Amino acid sequence: MTTNNTDSNAYSNFDLQYIAGEWQKGEDDSVNTNTNPYNGDTLVEIKQATKTQLDEAYQAATVAQAEWAQKTPAERAGVLYKVVDIFDQRQDEIVDWLIKESGSTRIKAMVEFGSARAITLESATFPSRVHGEIRPSNTPGKENFIYREPMGVIAVISPWNFPLHLTQRSIAPALALGNAVVLKPASDTPITGGLLLAKIFEEAGLPKGLLSVVIGAGSDIGDAIVTHDIPSLVSFTGSTAVGKHIGELANGGDCVKQVALELGGNSPFVVLKDADIEQAVKAAAFGKFLHQGQICIAINRIIVEDDIYDDFVERFLDHVKTLNVGDPNKQDTAVGPIINKKQLKSLKDKIATAQEEGAKIILSGDIKGQLVPPHIFTEVTRDMELARDEVFGPLVGIIRAKDEEDALTIANDTMYGLSSAVFTKDMEKGLRFARGIRAGMTHINDITVNDDSNAPFGGEKNSGIGRFNGEWVLEEFTTVHWISVQHTPRDYPF
Repeated sequence: MTTNNTDSNAYSNFDLQYIAGEWQKGEDDSVNTNTNPYNGDTLVEIKQATKTQLDEAYQAATVAQAEWAQKTPAERAGVLYKVVDIFDQRQDEIVDWLIKESGSTRIKAMVEFGSARAITLESATFPSRVHGEIRPSNTPGKENFIYREPMGVIAVISPWNFPLHLTQRSIAPALALGNAVVLKPASDTPITGGLLLAKIFEEAGLPKGLLSVVIGAGSDIGDAIVTHDIPSLVSFTGSTAVGKHIGELANGGDCVKQVALELGGNSPFVVLKDADIEQAVKAAAFGKFLHQGQICIAINRIIVEDDIYDDFVERFLDHVKTLNVGDPNKQDTAVGPIINKKQLKSLKDKIATAQEEGAKIILSGDIKGQLVPPHIFTEVTRDMELARDEVFGPLVGIIRAKDEEDALTIANDTMYGLSSAVFTKDMEKGLRFARGIRAGMTHINDITVNDDSNAPFGGEKNSGIGRFNGEWVLEEFTTVHWISVQHTPRDYPF
């Protein structure tokens, strides 16, 4: 993999938005001030877009999509393969932006870069993999053709925590399958969640109008991007509360839309008594504290069988104490900054509530700026806020389970069902336990943070609707059209 991009040809002018194939200033009076969460430096100031500019994006997408859908599979795949090449050439530049805009540690930024690259490469195969069917009919002389076609224009609303990957996870397959995209990235990460990708797709030769990145206040264009009459599908990744609102908007107006929602999680990490404790400890630390725990599939609850509870807690505490907290640009930093002050206040409130409810804090540390060191709580019960709610930060509670059956009950005692994990040396037991968890994903002897570009990613219960990646996103981002042909005259009853 090459990383020979230099500062002299680095992308610039991120104060402009990519709307309808042109780089232009937002026309709203408000400004998005994009800052580095580690040191507070202003990265760029972006004038925000208006509803008129949003409409311009949608109108251009409609026109461009009709022509794009007629391109050959090789032509559409060629753009995606070119995007992969640009990823490789600009790896250092992309990673640098992830560190300074989203507060990613260098370790996390490299993980995210690899994931975004992988989903792009997978998406490049979609134009040749999408296919229809010919089905027999019970009507004499009739033949049924089922065509799989693009949805048309897809609205994408992406989050700030894995902005590059979670945006690319929607726009790469959408474009590969013949759709157009209007994207609204999170306000905290407008560059890595949108504008940077627009630069890359433009450089790769994507025709104008197929991808627009519209940056605006949620109060102004947040609802409008969903309720506009052009998009056929809304793809959203974010909180369950906002996801429910989007679902209501998508089906509450004159135009009913499909939705693909990847929402919140409360991932259980279960350690059974026959587990390799040392390996479970290392996995728990990485799966909890990667990106400061600001991941929807991060470990949210550690559930340990009573027989090994004390041993696990002691080893976990010792290991987490070795993690470096600080500058995310340093190679050995494990825990970097929280994304913004609102999230920081939420974590401070959760720490106070956990102690008020009786959880015992066995590891803490001084909060400096937006740097929150790991906080570990024991004597956590399933009714505490720390166990009920998604934490989204470097705080974790360890829950004692009486036995395997109790551990499964605790794991399922949540309104969420995104990811989960179980550690055991007995694979038959592990599979039985995994099958018993009500979640979209379960990993045996690994962390909850897993995302393979060819495996179904999504959740159950309040964790979302639909699946991303591979064959599953191929079906989400296309529609079927049944066309029948009556080859011989049909005898009608009247």
